Amino acid sequence: MRIVSLNAWGGRLYGPLMPYLVDVDADVLCLQEVVRTQDADTGWLVYRDHGVELPQRANLFEELKVALPAYDAFFLPVARGDLFDGDRRFHSEFGLATFVRKTYPIIGQAAGFIHGEFSGDGYGPHPRSRNAHCIRLFDYEHGYPVTIAHMHGLRDLEGKGDTAARRHQANAFVELIRQVKQDGDRLVVCGDFYVLPDSETFEILGSLGLVDLVTSLGHDDTRTSHYRKQPRFADYMLVTSNVEVIGFDPVAEPEVSDHRALLLDLR
Repeated sequence: MRIVSLNAWGGRLYGPLMPYLVDVDADVLCLQEVVRTQDADTGWLVYRDHGVELPQRANLFEELKVALPAYDAFFLPVARGDLFDGDRRFHSEFGLATFVRKTYPIIGQAAGFIHGEFSGDGYGPHPRSRNAHCIRLFDYEHGYPVTIAHMHGLRDLEGKGDTAARRHQANAFVELIRQVKQDGDRLVVCGDFYVLPDSETFEILGSLGLVDLVTSLGHDDTRTSHYRKQPRFADYMLVTSNVEVIGFDPVAEPEVSDHRALLLDLR
């Protein structure tokens, strides 16, 4: 089974992003920062926030559904805010997307907010709401279930250090996973956590028997050249000891976001 986790950056690098997500041939895609604008009549819109303007692919989720017809697709928005085409304003949803190859039946799942709650009238104040998605699949070839969860961690303007909100987020994520995971399941947890490697988040996730592959395998960079700051940790992939890792790679090339894709092959 191949699992890929990626912060899609709103599809800003749409040109290389789409062929990568098709050609990587993942069985499960866990994507953060995905956009859906149901009444958009243009491919690109602009996100505006306190003088910052970022191009966004207006209907990235729908375009991914077309490009990945062999997958069951799930979109889980955290908020509906405004994107712009010049002076025109469009209501746009923003959140997580999960794509699962249809040969892996989904035998359980849960989704919910791990920070804040859904906002239908704007993206909200920082640190903005965040959610998570957990699925339980059955692997016909090997005859056992696998549970996979991903989240998009809250962004605090003060940085990536531990806070009460991040502690609550980690505990809420664990509780969401426990709704789906059953004893003995192989468990994979991933996403853009937006924390540092020494965060208490990992101690809390460790209660599920999870170990992070990024740091334990000696990787020190999960960002691309489009991200100019230090430190360069944001994205993580964790597994339980019963997951047989065949290969793990924070993918440096191609660059499809300001985050690297995390690619895990497991048995």
